[in-house]
Amino acid sequence: MLSPPAWNAVLNAASGVLLLTGYAMIRRGRILAHKTAMLSAVACSAIFLVNYVVYHVRHGVIRFAGQGLIRPVYFTILISHTILAIAIVPLVIVTVIRAFRRRYDRHKALARRTLPIWLYVSITGVVIYFLLYRIYAPRV
Repeated sequence: MLSPPAWNAVLNAASGVLLLTGYAMIRRGRILAHKTAMLSAVACSAIFLVNYVVYHVRHGVIRFAGQGLIRPVYFTILISHTILAIAIVPLVIVTVIRAFRRRYDRHKALARRTLPIWLYVSITGVVIYFLLYRIYAPRV
């Protein structure tokens, strides 16, 4: 059975795969497949967010145990990930609203900025999981 942090990493990875799938589908003109993939990515990200908050309310801050050069690398990734994770929430909401309102010109313009940020957040979320819980897990 996977731990809550492992599930969160799976949800982040799934979101990233779904984003790339949605992008590939729209490039091929497969609008329904694009919509399905992107809404699935939203669902994965929303479930992640709820799980993340619940886990950290229960367990608090998990300290990074790595030492040496990996510490500044980890914290650089963590800080950029955190800032962009906060920024991506309203970007995704507005991008989705524009699509549902059939404002495709405005949807596309914002999606071109939203997609790379969202992908970065998804990928770095998985990297942070491995660094924090797998590679440099605190010794208990």
